Amino acid sequence: MGIGDRPVPEFDDFARELATLVGGRYAMVNFIDEKRQYFAGLYSAVADTTVDMSTSAAEPGRVMARDHGYCPHVIVRRRALVLEDVRDFPRFAGNPVVDEIGIHSYLGAPLIDRTGTALGTICVVDPDPQPWGHEGLKIIKSMAARLVQRIERSEISVTDRRPTTG
Repeated sequence: MGIGDRPVPEFDDFARELATLVGGRYAMVNFIDEKRQYFAGLYSAVADTTVDMSTSAAEPGRVMARDHGYCPHVIVRRRALVLEDVRDFPRFAGNPVVDEIGIHSYLGAPLIDRTGTALGTICVVDPDPQPWGHEGLKIIKSMAARLVQRIERSEISVTDRRPTTG
C-alpha cells in the first residue's frame, strides 16, 4: 500500500482526534514489519501538535523496535487491548517503553481489513494510569474500524482509476 514508510498527514490528524477522544497524551497510527514499528500517524498532546521526525528522550519518535511497546501484542491477538496501568500486568510491566519513555497506560486496537489482514494498529498511550475501561475500548474499536474504512476507500479509488482491458 505504500503506507508505513513515511508520515501521513491524514494519519497525524486522525491520531490527534483519537487522543482528544480518549484523553491520552500520545496517539499513533502504527504499521509493523519484521523488525520495527513505524508511526505513520503520531500526535503528542504535550506540545499540542503533531510530532515531527526528530526525537528526544521525552517524546516518542516515528520508529520503534518491534519488541518495544504493546502494538505487536495487539497484532498477534487480533483484538483490542486496554492496560490502564501496565505496571499491574507482569507480562507488560517489563517492556522497555515503561522505563525508557515512561509509558504507564496503553489503549490499542488492530486495523483489520476486509480480507482479514492485520494492517497495523491504532493506539493511545500515557505516562499516567488512565481509567479508559469499557468506554475507551468502545472508542478505540470504533475508531479502528473507521480508519480501516478510510484506508480501503482510498485503495478502491486508486483501483477504480486503472484502465480496464478486454
